[in-house]
Amino acid sequence: MNTYFRQLRENKTAILMGLLRVVIYGVLGLLFFGLMAINNWQLRHMSRTLATTLLTYVAMSAAMHAVYGGYAVGKKKSKPIISSMSLATMITDIVTYLQLQIMNVNENNNDYLELFGSDFPWLLVCMALQILLITYWVRFGNNFYFTINPPRRCLVVLGSMDEEEAVCRKIRRYALQWEIKRIVLWNDPNLLRHVRQAEVVFLGNLPEDTKMSLLRTCYEEHRDVMCKAQLQDIMLSNATLMVVDDAPFLEMDYGKITLGQRIVKRLMDIVVSVAVLALFAPVYGIIAICIRAEDGGPVLFRQKRMTVGGKEFKICKFRTMKENASLEPHQSSVTVDDPRITRVGKTLRRFRLDELPQFWNILIGDMTLVGPRPEMLENVRKYKLELPAFAYREKMKAGLTGYAQIEGRYNTTPEDKLMLDLMYIESFSLWLDIKLLFRTPMVLFKSDSTQGFEHHQEKQDSHSTDISA
Repeated sequence: MNTYFRQLRENKTAILMGLLRVVIYGVLGLLFFGLMAINNWQLRHMSRTLATTLLTYVAMSAAMHAVYGGYAVGKKKSKPIISSMSLATMITDIVTYLQLQIMNVNENNNDYLELFGSDFPWLLVCMALQILLITYWVRFGNNFYFTINPPRRCLVVLGSMDEEEAVCRKIRRYALQWEIKRIVLWNDPNLLRHVRQAEVVFLGNLPEDTKMSLLRTCYEEHRDVMCKAQLQDIMLSNATLMVVDDAPFLEMDYGKITLGQRIVKRLMDIVVSVAVLALFAPVYGIIAICIRAEDGGPVLFRQKRMTVGGKEFKICKFRTMKENASLEPHQSSVTVDDPRITRVGKTLRRFRLDELPQFWNILIGDMTLVGPRPEMLENVRKYKLELPAFAYREKMKAGLTGYAQIEGRYNTTPEDKLMLDLMYIESFSLWLDIKLLFRTPMVLFKSDSTQGFEHHQEKQDSHSTDISA
């Protein structure tokens, strides 16, 4: 009976959230077309310009919200939803605005393309109003959702109590969605009763036979499951369903990148890196002057990293630490409020500007735009001893961005970094590359993305130092 009422409540909530999505997207579109119509009479009645502009806006809006996740109230916190929706809406506005200005170059309007004419101030006003509207509507949506949907009762099943802090800390960050009612070990004699009392079951690193038994139990009891991903799960996550004769199989294709995909991926690397190096040349100069002015030390930091097939290369970054940091006899990972970071370095790290020189690595072929995080050699050797599967990351060239760079932090554990990198490798497609490139700016809105290790965590983990990270 409880399951029935829960499903009924979830269905009603889904309908209400669907209506909220229709309202917010409709109002955002009306704002754009209403303000653009002030100087564009073609948008005030049925015309070829209106039809084309509307089609462009709808297509871009659908594509951008597919990339960034859209109005995901109830699933994410308000801040990341606001950031992603705002960025998606601004990109949609800008592309549609460009299309409209191009169409206005004709005998009845403009003789030449005018990007910063009378429509441009209205575009800025439109985007400002849309961001305010998104901020209000997301906060309202989340408050409304969690008012009618209290936190779901969670059971956490662990393989050992050593993983309790790591697992539960992540769950408790989403206190409005989940409430941990009980934490038990996999061999608890009352495990079945605990499962029946929960709404969501979180599974840690469990013995494989116990894990499969628990999954079957949750399936039979209609309980939602959040299962900590392990290597075999990632490897099979994108396997293709195949029927051989009359038997179902899962096909794992090892050679995922075709020759055509490699060519297109490399062309993307060259075009984007050349464009960034050219357009941001003044920014490079300003950063270099600031670094030199602070302590007179070198502007760039170079360090050996590992890429596809175990090949070594020298990564290039702007220096963010004191000049002598790399000479310390006992180097340690970056910690919270690390005194070795310079004043300029703090700003560069916060906005990821220290990574801009890596576009040179991309241009010459050492790196790619999207790929596994490039790790320093000392870390790779250490991680391979603890996690032999860490070598699987070398199936693809190291990248500037990717799942580990977007979703992870500097202090993300090696195991979780490995899983994030393997998620990308096993899910590879050119469309995924494009999505991750568009999602990369979201890192700037994550204040904890560059968070260093806590002092106690650094001592326990004893990672080799990446003094530029």
